[in-house]
Amino acid sequence: MSPVVVGVLQFAALAVALGLAYRPLGDYMARVYSSDKHLRVEKWIYKAIGANPTTEMRWPAYLRGVLAFSLVSVLFLYLMQRLQGSLPGSLGFVSIPADQAFNTAASFVANTNWQSYSGEQTMGHVVQTGGLAVQNFVSAAVGIAVAVALVRGFARSRTGELGNFWADLVRGTVRILLPISVIGAIVLVACGAIQNFSGIHGVGQFLGGSQQWNGGAVASQEAIKELGTNGGGYFNANSAHPFENPNGFTNLFEVFLILVIPFALTRTFGRMVGSVKQGYAILATMVTIWVGFTALMMWTEFHHGGPAFDLAGGAMEGKENRFGIGGSSIFAVATTLTSTGAVDAFHSSLTGFGGGITMLGMQLGEIAPGGTGSGLYGMLIMAIIAVFIAGLMVGRTPEYLGKKIGTREIKFAACYILVTPALVLIFTAIAMAMPSTLTSLTNSGAHGFSEVLYAYTSGANNNGSAFAGLNANTPWFNTSIGLAMLLGRFVPMVFVLALAGSLAEQTPVPETAGTLRTNKPLFTGLLVGTVMIVAGLTYFPALALGPLAEGLAS
Repeated sequence: MSPVVVGVLQFAALAVALGLAYRPLGDYMARVYSSDKHLRVEKWIYKAIGANPTTEMRWPAYLRGVLAFSLVSVLFLYLMQRLQGSLPGSLGFVSIPADQAFNTAASFVANTNWQSYSGEQTMGHVVQTGGLAVQNFVSAAVGIAVAVALVRGFARSRTGELGNFWADLVRGTVRILLPISVIGAIVLVACGAIQNFSGIHGVGQFLGGSQQWNGGAVASQEAIKELGTNGGGYFNANSAHPFENPNGFTNLFEVFLILVIPFALTRTFGRMVGSVKQGYAILATMVTIWVGFTALMMWTEFHHGGPAFDLAGGAMEGKENRFGIGGSSIFAVATTLTSTGAVDAFHSSLTGFGGGITMLGMQLGEIAPGGTGSGLYGMLIMAIIAVFIAGLMVGRTPEYLGKKIGTREIKFAACYILVTPALVLIFTAIAMAMPSTLTSLTNSGAHGFSEVLYAYTSGANNNGSAFAGLNANTPWFNTSIGLAMLLGRFVPMVFVLALAGSLAEQTPVPETAGTLRTNKPLFTGLLVGTVMIVAGLTYFPALALGPLAEGLAS
């Protein structure tokens, strides 16, 4: 069987598995966030943190909860790293330098999981499990909570109340992320991923030097790393490491974990607004982009460009034989179209166009299907932009789900889509103007520029993957990428929640003969076009200097 056929069959199997999980998981999450009952363990948590889960919040209060919780999380994780040398279970590792500790704390709290360090040589068991793994859960729960608040903005009327942030945070963690992660970890352990708290031990002498490995609670962290679209690996090789991702089945299973919640949230959205067809329209948009990007990635990586490509069956540089080109292409697209950042191949070794596809996937806003929560609210913002464009074309006030999209709403949406590109392009321009950046680059020319552009694209879009050629462990990159991650995560949330509050205050507008049907294929096509055009116009000049120039030259 040819590698191309194997890749296509893998993709088909993944699509079937996601289809089977879509309805039950989506309906379950809708019930979780619509219920007025609280589990006993949830009541204990509310009592411990002093929160009243029954108190409804308007958008400023909801936002304060998001920001306060995230600020405390950053401080807590920063201190854990700075004190690592004094903590038990540190495996003898010293405390993390200040700039790197800030970068890592910002990264994991922002659901980015960018790593400027080698995990197995830097972090002990306590920081890995008590710090990083905890943030993998709660940062993902924060993203889902903000998405649910926006959905309530569409579903509710004549009120500014969006629910309770603390209840949404706890429910997302306890009822959704924890149980699925337990199942995922068991599957990974059964398939060969490690799960222990062993220390550092030697495994033999190689080429005159010694090789050492340390153990860890890898499978449990790997499960939430993928399920929460986090991406930070226990080992420097990330999901290319056999301890994290042992074989072809686990590779596909990890992609399933990455995609299952973001896709299923469209069903949750449809249930909560009272029209599953609206959820199907958003799902169709996400699937169209996902399938298109995967097909393009497979084509460019399987494309034979010379004798070496012919012998290997495609662009095998930087890829694991146990995954192949097909599995690596599926993984690369899934992680960059979501805010995951996990890698099972080095993206710097992709073909020129292949690297460009991963970059463009992030630059779309990671909305196909995007991160846990962030993908849904990002796509809903693009839906608002799409109905606004449609309204301009026919000369009537745009409406979406019975809510008028007026001046206030479109300003919030416009600010949302401008924040991240501004961060990416401004930080990239500053970095490229600094002479010290040249010492961090492995390559020169278009590929070297791509390394820097990819880093800030990954950071500001809260992805976390790297191009694997940039030495980002410098004070400048640790600080600037850390700021890009925090601003790229929380500034857009301000506009999302403000928009949700504005929509919730409105009185629903009845449908008329002139109302744009947003649950039809025509709207799906309009939404796909809007996403591609907005990203294309914003990033095309930068892409032309990097991956496009490299691809055309090869």
